[in-house]
Amino acid sequence: MIHPLSRIPILGGLVDERFLDHRRRASSVAGIVTVILAVVFFEYRYFRYRVWDWDLVLVVLTFVVIKTALFAWYRFND
Repeated sequence: MIHPLSRIPILGGLVDERFLDHRRRASSVAGIVTVILAVVFFEYRYFRYRVWDWDLVLVVLTFVVIKTALFAWYRFND
C-alpha cells in the first residue's frame, strides 16, 4: 500500500517501509508505556489515598479493548 506522504515530492524519499515500521513500533511502545504508567498511578493513588480513579481505569480498559479488537481483526482478516 502506498502511504499518502510518499506522494508529496519533498517527503517521497523519506517515507519508505522502514519509516512506516519504525512509526508503527514507536506508537505501539508509546501506547504500552502509557498504560503501564496509568496502572502505576492508579495503584499509587489507591494504596496511598484509598481512592479509585475511574479515569485511569477507563484509560487501561480502553487500551485493552482496542488492542484485543485489533488482534482479532488482524487474525481473521490477514
